[in-house]
Amino acid sequence: MDSTNSPSTKPIYRGIQIAWYILGVIEVLLVSRFLLKLFEANPGAGFTDFIYDVTYVLVSPFTNVFSVSQVTGNIFEWTTLLAMLFYWAITMGIVKMLLMGKTVSTPEAAVKLKDQER
Repeated sequence: MDSTNSPSTKPIYRGIQIAWYILGVIEVLLVSRFLLKLFEANPGAGFTDFIYDVTYVLVSPFTNVFSVSQVTGNIFEWTTLLAMLFYWAITMGIVKMLLMGKTVSTPEAAVKLKDQER
């Protein structure tokens, strides 16, 4: 059977699209948080407060990993960068796991195995 016409191809493709979309939303929120902290945004402003509230749950597991670097109010939040890297790595793992469910032909599998032996 041709692996491109497998019934599992479309759900895998959709799953990968969803994983990348969710990561994109998370990364945009975290970049916003990072930049707002870096440029000393007013935490009392509605948008700033919203971003900090939404992203708190995303960065809270990493809060004590690194210390915060601060120069005259501008905060370089290493924990946000670590969170971004972590969520990217998790997404890569999910995508690789979904790709493992892809149907492959015997000749295709033989070629891939031979490539991995090198």
